[in-house]
Amino acid sequence: MAVGGRSLSESGYYHVVSRGNGRQNIFESDDDRRSFVELLSVFAGRNEVGVIAWCLMGNHVHLILRDDQSRLSETMQCLLTTYCRRFNRRERHAGHVFQARFSSAPIEDDRYLLAAVRYVHLNPERAGICPASEYKWSSYREYVGTTEPKVSDTAVVLDMLGGPAGFVELCASASAGMVSYSPHSLCRTPDEVGALARSLLSDAGLALPSDVKALPRAERNEALRLLRAGGLSIREIERVTGVGRGTVHNAVRETES
Repeated sequence: MAVGGRSLSESGYYHVVSRGNGRQNIFESDDDRRSFVELLSVFAGRNEVGVIAWCLMGNHVHLILRDDQSRLSETMQCLLTTYCRRFNRRERHAGHVFQARFSSAPIEDDRYLLAAVRYVHLNPERAGICPASEYKWSSYREYVGTTEPKVSDTAVVLDMLGGPAGFVELCASASAGMVSYSPHSLCRTPDEVGALARSLLSDAGLALPSDVKALPRAERNEALRLLRAGGLSIREIERVTGVGRGTVHNAVRETES
């Protein structure tokens, strides 16, 4: 289900990404970063949006949010608009700071929630900045109990992992039970998704995306799993093939369980 062009999450969890306009830096100083985190806490709290995890990078931010009241868009609009005004005033900058729209992807089960939380906290390591445990501008330290006050509601994830030690282990290694996670799909256009899907299926000698729906069940599920393994999200697979999200999820789960 989609509202206003955004797919809704039945679980209420979303992975949200907002990037600088033209991929420009959105943080020039620690004062900017502190301002963003402060505003995130204020507007999320005001709108009853749960902050599960966050990470601030040079030209983008990653957030895991829980939106039980359907106020995600309102919260992000207030956050980004208010931060933009502060940033422009502090940095004597003019014009847009962020891209016109933030990106969001629904997170529908516990395994993907853990994978998304891990991905968000490992951003500094992938960028070659420092280990996740040493990075100041993420919720990592909130999860291990070395930062107060907390912006994030860490209880749900820590309960799944058995406490801070389980969180450290989650971030330290790719455990055997970890599902594949490709959040770069948040930034792809529909044309890019279609081209990738056609390429994946063609290379395997299978049907075009629009033909997948009519394939026999076994072949259809093989095609769906191939698209998922190639980096498409369940939402993207649903869009390019016309196969319902539940069917896609079940087909993928056959190999991930």
